[in-house]
Amino acid sequence: MRKLYYIITVMLFLSTVCLQAQNKYTKKADKYFSQLKYVKAADKYEDIVSDGHADDYVYKQLADSYYNLYNTVEAEKYYKTYLNTAENPEAEAYFNYAQVLKANGNFDESNSAMDQFSSLMPNDERAISYKENKNYINDLLDYTPRFTVEELEGLNTELSDFGMYEFGDNVYFVSARNQSRKDYGWNKQPTLDVYVSKKMQDSIFKPELLKGDVNSKYHEGTVSITPDGETMYFTRNDYTDGDYEKDSLGVGQLKIYKATLINDKWDDVQSLPFNNSEYSTGHTALSPDGKTLYFSSDMPGGSGMSDLYKVSINEDGTYGTPVNLGSSINTPGKESFPFIDSEGTLYFSSNGQLGLGGLDVFYAKAEGDAFGKVKNLGQPINSAGDDFAYTFNLDAKEGYLSSNRSGVTENVANDNLYKVVQIIPLNELLVAVEVTDEETAKVIEGAEVVIYNTDTEEEIEKSITTEDGMVNFTLPEGVAYDVQVNAEGYESNSEAIAASEVGELNLEIALTPIKEIVPQNIDLNPIYFEFDKSDITAEAAFELDKLVDVLTKYPNMDILVESHTDIRGSNSYNQKLSERRAKATVDYLIEKGVSADRISSNGLGETKPKVDCADSCTEEDHQTNRRSEFTLALKID
Repeated sequence: MRKLYYIITVMLFLSTVCLQAQNKYTKKADKYFSQLKYVKAADKYEDIVSDGHADDYVYKQLADSYYNLYNTVEAEKYYKTYLNTAENPEAEAYFNYAQVLKANGNFDESNSAMDQFSSLMPNDERAISYKENKNYINDLLDYTPRFTVEELEGLNTELSDFGMYEFGDNVYFVSARNQSRKDYGWNKQPTLDVYVSKKMQDSIFKPELLKGDVNSKYHEGTVSITPDGETMYFTRNDYTDGDYEKDSLGVGQLKIYKATLINDKWDDVQSLPFNNSEYSTGHTALSPDGKTLYFSSDMPGGSGMSDLYKVSINEDGTYGTPVNLGSSINTPGKESFPFIDSEGTLYFSSNGQLGLGGLDVFYAKAEGDAFGKVKNLGQPINSAGDDFAYTFNLDAKEGYLSSNRSGVTENVANDNLYKVVQIIPLNELLVAVEVTDEETAKVIEGAEVVIYNTDTEEEIEKSITTEDGMVNFTLPEGVAYDVQVNAEGYESNSEAIAASEVGELNLEIALTPIKEIVPQNIDLNPIYFEFDKSDITAEAAFELDKLVDVLTKYPNMDILVESHTDIRGSNSYNQKLSERRAKATVDYLIEKGVSADRISSNGLGETKPKVDCADSCTEEDHQTNRRSEFTLALKID
């Protein structure tokens, strides 16, 4: 099912109904839609389609109905129909279409829908974030899991259960399991109540309805409790002392209430002073010291469908003025279900930040009075479904999650409770380094990667790349690092890691091959042989010793030996003689310490005379042609 928080977005849907020209057949369906009775609305719109009276308006309303029921298969079907037939389709329909496509695993089509949305709304923060990182889905799918997630099967029901919150020895959550309540038109399930259960080690005992005046015949939402255990904040429909209030459009909004623990019961329920019957406030969280209350609201002046706010709780029990958490947290989409851990890190759910589909859970670490960079918690916390109401105990390294990832039953995706266990701390930065050849882009095995603390210049870690050119490090967050890479035959390279980096970081560091130009002004004189001989003469040995010195000085050089004869004798004889001369030259170099794998040789017989004199050759010409010549070349590994 879609959560209680979606009442926050009702103004958007109502305005859609009011602005569009209604199909004359849709009066009853539109009434159900405006009353948030999406199951009945979807049924009626489907009847109109079956009768052949559907138009763009009907397809859009039907798609929105299934979107709110989180029936992503049907929502995809009708958004596609609407977007393919409407003359001027709404930009937000492209965004919703992208969301359900992701939920259904159609990632390429989702990006195409986001391209359309971005072209229509280029200044929308969601569009800007998407255009800056179009590969975000692959990045999230490749994210190294930091948690395990397991469904609390003994606690979940076939109805909606969500919002688990731990305080002391108790856990509190919200459920539609109370069959004595009337059905809620949104999803045809009973209205929600708050339940409590004892928690001892890994066991959660049979839950009971919360004692006191918190639960009513209307919806109650998630709870948070002050550090002293005396005050509970919770969400409820706009209902106080038997009176149910509605806004100017006839819709009941959400409000934040507080209750006091009196004789083991939560009584003395009071509405908070910044509530308003014209907009919703709800889903609270408390700072570790209990002096700041965080919540979600669609009050005027926000960034989108629902934003996160904070308000101070004064010592005399009064409240300050709510403050929006700003554009780094809030988007034109939905932000809700905040939670603050004992170190002040903010966790929340959003469909406006870049995620895997529906609502994803994000976090941002405390930085003074504000919060730092928003990061997606990745899989398996997040899924293709709605993932929300995340709470976490830093000391125990475990917490709870709510999600409708289990699928759709009778057009409604039910919410279930999950236990979360941390296996990699969030304060550790996971760095994957890939080392490649700058020219060929091939990976380099055996490269040395060294991590230095930029401030202290201290070496932190060192490792060698594997055959895939990769090496991985787990480093403390909040530190600036320098990544130095060295490999034989390459120039060293480095890359900086800013102290602000969190989560995971993938670095590709390319190395430039060392290319030493063939030394200039080296006199590589040929050596000469006596007539019909291949012996190395004393004069030839003198020249070869100079060549050995050059090869020793420049180990990145290889040498080619080419040996020749004069034109006297047959071609076949001269070919064999030149090969013996080449071998004698090579053997001498090897004997002097030059590695054989640096030397190549050819015997060319009489095919390439230095002096092409034919029958008129002098004895001096013949001597010039009886030679070995040398060519230095850069060694290529």
